[in-house]
Amino acid sequence: MLPDLCGSRLLLSLPDDIFSVITSSLSPSDVCSLGLACRDLNAVVSSDKVWLAQCDKLGIKLLPLSTLVEWRKGVLSYRALCRFLINIHPLIGIWVHQNPELGNVVYVMPGFLSLVGCRIIPQEVGPLGLEEGPILWTPVFEIICNHVGSASFFLHGRERGDDYVYPGLLKNSSVDRNCNVLLLEVEPRHQSEGGKLTYSKSFAREFDNEVSSSDKLSRSCSGRVSNSKSQKMPFSRLGFGDRRRLLDVVTSQIRNIVPKEANVMLFPRSKNDFGVLYERRLLLLQMYDEESSSPFNPTELGSSDVCKSLECTTTTTSVDQCHVTKSKTLSGFLKNGLKHILRKSSVDQESRKSTSSSSRCQSKLHEFLRSGDRVGLSLRAATMKLSSYRAWPNMHDSRFALYKLPLHPSNACDEYAGLWGATFGWPPGRKSEEKPGKALFLILISYEESEGERLIIGTKILEGTSYVLHPNGSAMFIVNVNQPSMELFPIESDGESNLIEVKRSFSGEGVANGYGFRYPGSKPGSLFVLENGLLVFMWKESRVVLTLQRLDLGELLRKGERVNSLSPISNFAYLTKTYSNVYSGF
Repeated sequence: MLPDLCGSRLLLSLPDDIFSVITSSLSPSDVCSLGLACRDLNAVVSSDKVWLAQCDKLGIKLLPLSTLVEWRKGVLSYRALCRFLINIHPLIGIWVHQNPELGNVVYVMPGFLSLVGCRIIPQEVGPLGLEEGPILWTPVFEIICNHVGSASFFLHGRERGDDYVYPGLLKNSSVDRNCNVLLLEVEPRHQSEGGKLTYSKSFAREFDNEVSSSDKLSRSCSGRVSNSKSQKMPFSRLGFGDRRRLLDVVTSQIRNIVPKEANVMLFPRSKNDFGVLYERRLLLLQMYDEESSSPFNPTELGSSDVCKSLECTTTTTSVDQCHVTKSKTLSGFLKNGLKHILRKSSVDQESRKSTSSSSRCQSKLHEFLRSGDRVGLSLRAATMKLSSYRAWPNMHDSRFALYKLPLHPSNACDEYAGLWGATFGWPPGRKSEEKPGKALFLILISYEESEGERLIIGTKILEGTSYVLHPNGSAMFIVNVNQPSMELFPIESDGESNLIEVKRSFSGEGVANGYGFRYPGSKPGSLFVLENGLLVFMWKESRVVLTLQRLDLGELLRKGERVNSLSPISNFAYLTKTYSNVYSGF
């Protein structure tokens, strides 16, 4: 090799198309590191062709190339777009909460230069069937990409008959790829001179582990870094009542009514929708301060104002007066006197405990508010160690949180893993004369090893009945992969008189009435795999069938029908234990 074609000179001599093909095999952090080799390489690495290849690699499972090209029109470069895609990628998927028991399913999917969290409403299957009928949904939150690739968070809610958005920030702008909990919180913040928020997130930090620290050079002048070493009081350490009141006060003050021009579709159904969505995005981004150099939302409240709104006063328990009856005898007098002393001591002790507990709570709240001169809404993506039972996570009942379900793609070993839609009866997914309304079930199928046996588990995550029949997260059926069923499929043809062919079958058990609602029992049954791709579980004794078909939630939501949201906090996480459909008032 010639001396003048070594190292960076060799790379610089390559045509742009070949150079972009080579760099497409690198990670974003490696591409940034490559740009540090010399100034000429940095110029080449910063080209749109290089970062289009990175976006295309990230968007293979998210967005087609044609959509990436449309998204590019709203940002400065493909590099900025890649930055946004890396940050939102871990959030895409199915998020749930235990309450209501009918199901609380939020599907997070790409919108237009955004990420949209959509709640699937418990519902019956429409007259056109599961595949063609519109599915009912409501928006929960959005994360919108601005022109430099930073993320802006908007919570959705409805109050007094109007739709509102509640702007905030994505707290961890460099989202951990293994995050499994989304937390709605209030975040204390500091202001610098001129009313601009300080921030310490460089371009490289927002790429997390995907982008090297070399990129700090290109962002060194974009904002000051806060070097404060003071430990902040975490929002999670506050009492449940204080956390709820803080969220209520902040959302009531930062809310913005959604303009009619922006209260339209959240994701495109065709290429003709890109123009409308582009204008909608600009209207929402204008709710942020355009003069601020920070990508975070400056719509905040002063900590002192919040404290006044909360009316931070300690409460004390009243002590009832003890009346001592007079006794005619000395022994009676001593006995009643001793009871009075013991009763008063006990009441005083309980009063001191209550006052002390209340003082500690108020102290924590004041410490939290003192950690910043401003407070605002935030969405925090966290990675927590969570135990689970049959693919259903064990959840905290006092956190305003959503929990991510481990949705593994189907492969040769886990052929039936993934999300399925289900209805009771036959034909599948359609109404019949006998049953004009069929409840839609969402079933998550997963695999599990137990005592040397490989099991297929169908976990209920949503139930479209008016009153819940089975606990949220319960197994609708469990079958043994290594145990074929000897039962015959009871149905000969489908709704269009086509003969039904059974590919294979498994023996197992299906959910049944057990010892109360929380502890359902099980009865023998079989899971049949049909040649047309359907799954059918049949209870042996009753001959009732549950028919399942694979779902593409993203496609169903694009064709779906939007309904009204709940109030903002309940719209994100409904913590009240309930067994009916709280979303039926839309």
